[in-house]
Amino acid sequence: MQIKNQQDFWSGVLYILIGLGFSAGALNYSFGSSARPGPAYFPFGLGLLLAVIGGITLVASLVSGRKGDGQIGGIAWRPLTIIVGSVALFGFTLPWLGMAIALPLLVLTSALAGDEFHFAEALFNAAILTVGSWAVFIYGLNLVIPVWPTFIG
Repeated sequence: MQIKNQQDFWSGVLYILIGLGFSAGALNYSFGSSARPGPAYFPFGLGLLLAVIGGITLVASLVSGRKGDGQIGGIAWRPLTIIVGSVALFGFTLPWLGMAIALPLLVLTSALAGDEFHFAEALFNAAILTVGSWAVFIYGLNLVIPVWPTFIG
């Protein structure tokens, strides 16, 4: 069988590998029950769902090609480095700067990876994501995540 779209084919392969990897990693934890799910419940299901989506994408790449040649281009190193660096920066700064500063810092530095950076739009997105993250993780789920920097108290 011939691959008609390289991009979709390799995207499907990566989705399958990552999905199965997460599902396999979840097997080390307790599943719990539907009424009281354990730590493996969500990652296992999400991993399987990702693998299924990857399988659909992979089959579609073999059956029909979409517009364009679907060839894989070079790796965009600058955006990749900026995004990975932003996530690492967030992980490093969260315990000391808290969510109120670390999350907007993540959004603003990640926005630099795009070709059309607008500071006002990035700041607006940072504000919305910070408030939403606070509402979901701290208020809704009662997770212990520092909101404010340690030097504020």
